[in-house]
Amino acid sequence: MMQMSRKIINKLAPVLCLGLAAIAIAGCSSEENAKGSTKSAETTEPLSHLSYWKEMHKDAAAIMKSYGEITAIKEIEKNTGVTIDYQHPAQGQGGEQFNLMMASKSLPDVVEYSWNNYPGGAQKAIQDGKIIPLNDYLDDAPNFKKLLDENPEWRRQASTDNGDIIGFPFIRPVRKLQTHDGPVIRKDWLDKLGLPIPKTIDEWYTVLKAFKEQDPNGNGKADEIPIMIGAGELAFTGVFGIPNGFYHEGNTVKYGPVQPEYKEYLTTMNRWYNEGLLDKDFAANDSKMYDAKMTGNQVGAAVMAVGGGLGRFMDLMESKEPQFKLAATPYPTLKSGDKPIFGQMDNQIVGIFTAITGSNKHVKETVKFLDYFYSEEGRMIMNFGKEGVSYTMENGYPKYTDSVMNNPDGLPLAQSLKQHVLSADAGPFLQDVRYMEQYAARPEQQEALTVWAEPSNEKRMPPITIAREDNSRYASIMNDVDTYKNEMIVKFIMGAESLNKFDEYVATLKSMGLDDAIKMQQSGLERYNNR
Repeated sequence: MMQMSRKIINKLAPVLCLGLAAIAIAGCSSEENAKGSTKSAETTEPLSHLSYWKEMHKDAAAIMKSYGEITAIKEIEKNTGVTIDYQHPAQGQGGEQFNLMMASKSLPDVVEYSWNNYPGGAQKAIQDGKIIPLNDYLDDAPNFKKLLDENPEWRRQASTDNGDIIGFPFIRPVRKLQTHDGPVIRKDWLDKLGLPIPKTIDEWYTVLKAFKEQDPNGNGKADEIPIMIGAGELAFTGVFGIPNGFYHEGNTVKYGPVQPEYKEYLTTMNRWYNEGLLDKDFAANDSKMYDAKMTGNQVGAAVMAVGGGLGRFMDLMESKEPQFKLAATPYPTLKSGDKPIFGQMDNQIVGIFTAITGSNKHVKETVKFLDYFYSEEGRMIMNFGKEGVSYTMENGYPKYTDSVMNNPDGLPLAQSLKQHVLSADAGPFLQDVRYMEQYAARPEQQEALTVWAEPSNEKRMPPITIAREDNSRYASIMNDVDTYKNEMIVKFIMGAESLNKFDEYVATLKSMGLDDAIKMQQSGLERYNNR
């Protein structure tokens, strides 16, 4: 593995000598090129400062005022000679402040955002001159270009339907990094009752009945909550081969909650609810109620995150209930030996892009600078920080230092990492799986990431976009559809509505325009496949 002391100057000559390499682009105003993309007026001055708009992660906001304080960013600045001037919106106001910023004629040099949330999508942002597509600048970004050339699906996910590359994305290259949620069960309860980890829906029923009836928490009270999940939870709709939303079969788009299989799911959940296996408050739980029930030694199973759920609760209960043990379970299936079809999975290109704005006067230099983040050296810095400070190399493996893993100020690991790296955040770089191997360091967490990666997700919808002319109509339809669907799912599960009315429910959803929404999704899928 390369050391941080290797000769940086030769590698960064394109960045350090930006003034010599810059090429002036004639014209003082933005103009449309042949593809409809926009270029800003550029200068030949070297890049020394870059204004960078980015929302702060809540864990970072709790301990710092600016991402400029992060060890990795300081190291990037030192190596490149470019100072990043961060602009952070107030916590919880990112969307509102983004929209206000877009109304301005003067923008920061780069803006990191989910650009498909721009009104009309990223393509409209390009047409409006808000951002500059990278297609014409890829030769100035050899590291990024190589990644796109070697991974055509990444390029597809990073592009608009017109083929314009939106910006520099955050990339999760392997399945283990794309998965962070899944079903979890009280392993100590299973062991006490002599039960194996359930894999099929029938095995789950057997286990939950035992949790309900055999006092696994040992307090002599019938206070166990066998399972705590939300309505329409993917881990259990997936048992029946459908999600709680859109999916495709052979590139034909369908909507899960109106399929006959969804009625089977609801019938199962209604039975569980009536028999007291499903948390009676499943439709009303908030984070405080959820935490109280988990730490109150009441819950037998749930769907949770690998870090903020499985790891956090094991940490919290370590001294309170030493026997407390959680284990990931496979996504359940109907029959033993079947492979799960649906499971939680992020896209490899997360959808957050660091885009160069139309106000940027050093486009080529900015491209070269941001490309450094994808270099071998840049990746190491963004994922692990500074050697000797936040990590050390041990037999070729970058291992976070004890001061990071066991913060002397008592910070939780998520916040301790934020002081040094952006590996748990987002930005223009490639996430390293060795970060996750240490962040989710418990054996139970590593097992979870492996087990939850089993679903094929072959019917999962890719990150399509709805055509701009359909945006308003689609949003209106799905607002009505989602509101009614969510209300009815709860009523069906609780028995407030008979499942004999499922066909009426489907007819009502179609009367709201669901078929039109499916057609819009279908059109988006076809455009995506043609990118």
